[in-house]
Amino acid sequence: MDVTLFLSMLGFLWVAAITPGPNNTLLTAAGANFGFIRSLPLMLGIMLGMQFILILVAFGVGSLLLLYPALHLILKIAGSAYLLWLSWKIATAKYERLDTNATTTAPIPFWQGGLLQVINPKAWIMALGAVASFSVVGSAYLHSVAMISLGIASVNIVSGIIWLLFGSFIGLFLRSHRAWMIFNIFMGLLTAACVVLIWY
Repeated sequence: MDVTLFLSMLGFLWVAAITPGPNNTLLTAAGANFGFIRSLPLMLGIMLGMQFILILVAFGVGSLLLLYPALHLILKIAGSAYLLWLSWKIATAKYERLDTNATTTAPIPFWQGGLLQVINPKAWIMALGAVASFSVVGSAYLHSVAMISLGIASVNIVSGIIWLLFGSFIGLFLRSHRAWMIFNIFMGLLTAACVVLIWY
């Protein structure tokens, strides 16, 4: 993969990674509720989940979604249900003044970030688009997939840190029970609204 193709790929992946969606909404809510450090496992789960999807797509499993539309429908339904469950958890999170050393409330676990990718149709579409558009056929295929993997990891780290810092910054200003409730309900509604993106 030459430099021009790699930079084009990074542009494509950056737009997909930084724009608002289920991952970034979840990272913002986690950052505000639990702080930057305690939310890093969630970000790592999201990143590893994306790498898992990329591997499945690169080695043919993702093509099943194109061949069997019913699988895509099942994925959409499961993804929608999971996002609605996450939105409920966010909206009803208990009030807690942001204390990055607190352990009374458990942050969103690593595995939920990974699971979100597996049942997120937009993650599959991003991986399918990246492999279809930027992989190189023949003997250079594995190298090009490794470059796509590096690109996805790079943009996910940067965008994940940005959204976590944004959430952590907001959390510093949520000084009252009422402000926490309004923020969490708002973030829960934004997460629920991401279901619409799955279907369009």
